[in-house]
Amino acid sequence: MSNNSQSMSFNAGQAKGQTQEKASNLMDKASNAAQSAKDSLSEGGQQLKQKAQGASEAIKDKTGLNK
Repeated sequence: MSNNSQSMSFNAGQAKGQTQEKASNLMDKASNAAQSAKDSLSEGGQQLKQKAQGASEAIKDKTGLNK
């Protein structure tokens, strides 16, 4: 292989490696964002559930059903 051909091949390999690394980083970021959203929704759901249980208990107390 000539020097020019070797250089072009080397540069193509470097570009491919950099592209793969960037794609991997983007996938990691997307995965982290998805996990964060899932965690936030789960936390919000737990808070809502607790509030509903509290409201239910309050109604039972007021109506005398909570004996």
